[in-house]
Amino acid sequence: MSTPVNYLIPRQKDELHKAILAYFSASGLSNTGAALREELGVGDEFLDQNTMKKYEGVLEKKWTGVLRLQKKIMELESRLSSLQSELDSATPTSLTRRNVDPSSWLPRAPARHVLTSHRSSINSVAFHPIFSVLASGSDDTTIKIWDWELGELERTVKGHTKAVLDLDFGGPKAGVLLVSCSSDLTIKLWDPNNEYKNIRTLTGHDHSVSAVRFIPSAAGEYLVSASRDKTLRVWEVATGYCVKTISGHSDWIRDVEPSHDGRWLLSAGGDQTTRLWDASTAEHKATFIGHEHVVNCCVFAPPSAYPHLATIAGLKKPPPATSSSEFIATGSRDKTIKLWDARGTLLKTLIGHDNWIRALAFHPAGKYLLSVSDDKTIRCWDLTQDGRCVKTVDEAHSHFATCLRWAPAPAKEQTNGEAKTNGTPKAGEKIINVRCVIATGSADMNVRVFAS
Repeated sequence: MSTPVNYLIPRQKDELHKAILAYFSASGLSNTGAALREELGVGDEFLDQNTMKKYEGVLEKKWTGVLRLQKKIMELESRLSSLQSELDSATPTSLTRRNVDPSSWLPRAPARHVLTSHRSSINSVAFHPIFSVLASGSDDTTIKIWDWELGELERTVKGHTKAVLDLDFGGPKAGVLLVSCSSDLTIKLWDPNNEYKNIRTLTGHDHSVSAVRFIPSAAGEYLVSASRDKTLRVWEVATGYCVKTISGHSDWIRDVEPSHDGRWLLSAGGDQTTRLWDASTAEHKATFIGHEHVVNCCVFAPPSAYPHLATIAGLKKPPPATSSSEFIATGSRDKTIKLWDARGTLLKTLIGHDNWIRALAFHPAGKYLLSVSDDKTIRCWDLTQDGRCVKTVDEAHSHFATCLRWAPAPAKEQTNGEAKTNGTPKAGEKIINVRCVIATGSADMNVRVFAS
């Protein structure tokens, strides 16, 4: 008789035996449990009452986890087989037709996935920077974690006691974290590598925390929050300490956005202004005045958009791509989107939405600006055509469209700080890495994923 292969180290064996004994105990199989103890040669001290509680339900969780992974593997194998069949039957003409330039991709109906599980309005969505994971935060006080490629709910994260108003993935590269903020006045950090355990709760704001973002840096040391208490706060991720409080707005701050290099912060709010700040010194640099109602959202333009925005601004040549705060866009309850330069000069007002503007996102390739609104639509504005609206996704949701995020580019394709698109760039053309995926959330309680 052959000797059985030993796959488990002693510690793993002990944990398995304890989980099995806890399962027997919970199922009322005391004789079976006693027989196993005898076979293992262990006494009652091996699994006392306190340890028993720790291991109750572990076996069932592991089992359902295996089944879920098995189902996912089968679905991926089926999808792979389908794609292989499609590839085998493809002709050069069909391949050319399918190879759409990512820099020109825009969302279109229907959505690839409609993610349903929340029980109230959704306020925020955020993509994991590496994996096909999407988080959503809702008025129902929960955070939902989804696999956006498969369209499946992976888990529900609970901890906040009031509405979850904003989310963001980021922090140290070695250990990406999820941050959330809420009407319960707290900011919470969650560890995706440890079943989204709440590792830190940050307190200090005196009113609802409207928005939160990790400040980009090599070490991912800080995050910034905006609140109804009219302040911005900068927090140290490792300790949870508030290291800076920034004041200047005279009303509820609705949104905050750091520049891609972490040097600048942009904030917008109920005082109908948007403000630019130096992230390291908290010095106020510019105020953007022109909206006639609450400014709900603000965003920095990526350097890829500089050539198009420079034309709108009447500049002979675009600013250097090394500068991170040359142009911004803002969206307001006055139903307009405004484009500005960094000095606060209004360049263009984009009119077309029939209700409050709720979120903005620049196309990573820089040619378009996307917006969502309480009019239930997604609108795509072409910056090469003086900001003309070139596409509207009507009834993107059945109720107010409240949030919008563009999926980060696949990191594995990057080389020397740049990345490859599918297709060969033309002579003199900059290589832009684009993942053609966006997610939107709504008061209809659904998250929708639009993808190529």
